[in-house]
Amino acid sequence: MLDSLFNAMFGWAIDISPLFGLTVVAFILTLFVTIIYMIVTDQKLMKEIKQEMKDIRKEMKEFKSDPDKMKELNKKSIEKSMIQMKNSFKPMLITFLPLIILFGWLRTVYEGVEVNFLGISNWLFAYIIISMIMSIAIRKILKVH
Repeated sequence: MLDSLFNAMFGWAIDISPLFGLTVVAFILTLFVTIIYMIVTDQKLMKEIKQEMKDIRKEMKEFKSDPDKMKELNKKSIEKSMIQMKNSFKPMLITFLPLIILFGWLRTVYEGVEVNFLGISNWLFAYIIISMIMSIAIRKILKVH
C-alpha cells in the first residue's frame, strides 16, 4: 500500500538514476527531520545550551591542571548534555516511525542496485553520507541549533 505512494513520490527520481533518486530521498527526509526538530525543540534554549557547552569546554582547557575545578566543570557539562539530549528525544520519537517505514521501502527498491557514490556502492552507506552533508547545510540555512 505505502509502496505505491512512495513509488509515486520518488519513483521518477530513481528512474532518472539510482544515485539521483537516493539524493532526492535523502534531501526530503533530512529536510523533514530538521523541520520537525526545529518546530518541536525550543531553539532559544538549544542555542543557549550550545553556547554554555562551548564556554565550559573553554574553561576546561584553562583549568585542566585543577582536578576540583575540572570535576565541577565536568558535572556542569553532563547536566547541560542531559538537557540537550532530553530536548532532542521528542523529535526523534515523532520522526522514528515514518523513517523506519520509508527505509523499508528504500531497502526493497535498492536491493541489488549499485549506487556508486564516491566509490561506495552500498545504498545505505551512500544515504548516510549524503544525508549528513545535507543535514549540515539545511541546519545552517534554517539556523537550527
